[in-house]
Amino acid sequence: MQRERLGSRLGFLLLSAGCAIGIGNVWKFPYMVGQYGGGAFVLIYIFFLIALGVPVMTMEFAMGRAGQKSPVKLYQELEREGSKWHIHGYASLIGNYLLLMFYTSVAGWLLQYFVDTAAGKFASLDTAGIKTAYESMLAEPATLLIYMGLTILLAVVVCSFGVKNGLERITKWMMLALLAIMIVLAVNSITLEGSGEGLRFYLLPNLARMKQVGIGNIIVGAMNQAFFTLSIGMGSMAIFGSYIGKERALMGEAVHVAVLDTFVAFASGLIIFPACMAYGVQVDSGKSLIFITLPNIFNNLPGGRVWGSLFFVFMSFAALSTVLAVFENLVSCTIDLFGWGRKKACLLNGIALFLLSVPCVLGFNVWKAFEPMGSGSNVMDLEDFIVSNLILPLGSLIYVIFCTTHYGWGWKNFSAEANEGKGLKVANWMRGYMTFVLPVILIAIFLVGIL
Repeated sequence: MQRERLGSRLGFLLLSAGCAIGIGNVWKFPYMVGQYGGGAFVLIYIFFLIALGVPVMTMEFAMGRAGQKSPVKLYQELEREGSKWHIHGYASLIGNYLLLMFYTSVAGWLLQYFVDTAAGKFASLDTAGIKTAYESMLAEPATLLIYMGLTILLAVVVCSFGVKNGLERITKWMMLALLAIMIVLAVNSITLEGSGEGLRFYLLPNLARMKQVGIGNIIVGAMNQAFFTLSIGMGSMAIFGSYIGKERALMGEAVHVAVLDTFVAFASGLIIFPACMAYGVQVDSGKSLIFITLPNIFNNLPGGRVWGSLFFVFMSFAALSTVLAVFENLVSCTIDLFGWGRKKACLLNGIALFLLSVPCVLGFNVWKAFEPMGSGSNVMDLEDFIVSNLILPLGSLIYVIFCTTHYGWGWKNFSAEANEGKGLKVANWMRGYMTFVLPVILIAIFLVGIL
């Protein structure tokens, strides 16, 4: 059967960036910058994004384009006969399911926050009232299930129209709208009276603050964030490599995706930190930053309901872009495994994903007493830990070993595929770094995540 193709290079870049861009950029990045001392964290994060993210993403793109299959069948096209690399393909499929089992819930929260903000639900509430509203949202399983289900329904409908006519068309416009909304929100925050202190905190490294947080903690935090923000290690990028032609060299494409990913993360900081400082809000308030802290800021802004609604539309687009991209991975894998048609694969995966996502929703209310990782933890924490701390780093390590050693696909085959076409290419001097240094860093990330 003829493999589907994306309609344009822009579609490929925006789709790949959409998979990478998600709540890790617009939720986790700002609160980590706040907790790890500002400007220094940002610089170290960018360094590790280049050193870690770009090489592994290039490998995923190359394997996808060479194999012309979904992650679950990819290795069978590239591995030597009798080898067992293809076992990782099934682990990748499980990882994609696990990711969406909690990601759909967070995307649902953001949709609900958009609706509630646009309706003016938070307008008359003080800080305590907004916190109560957030806690009440999590305590209502029926509403959470509706918004989670709506997120999955959107993915089913969009992906059922195909890669070019559904996924690429919707994601392209959604990503362009996201970038435009971010620029508008960032300009608004920067021009607030008193925003200068927030910009200095965000953009200028501060040695005293680095010592207070701990330089080692900043490095480890930046390394982890740079790695996890790109959704590498479970085939999420390989699938889009399988949908493109040979016109462009793949390291250049990986750099473009990383730049878009960084722009969104960086712009989210420009939105949040100037506004926080302008209204005297703690920048290190952690995970509650966007759900409790920011609605307070919007309440104080002229036209706050409009700005708040725009912000949560932008957050919803960021989350939905990842949901759509990863759901496409599930669809493609099940088509390859079972020979289903696209519409059947979308429908059955949608039903399965809804059922599999129910435990995460119930973990905040009905099953609140279940604390799998200690006091205060829930089902989402467990699912996130398995994906972020086990599947992503170990998966990336397997991709690196497979692409650089003679036990797998090998450096010669990888570099030949990655370098076909115009653009930035994998240089031969990178071989030593990718073969020996990169695996050590990935093992370190895995061990730190476990500890």
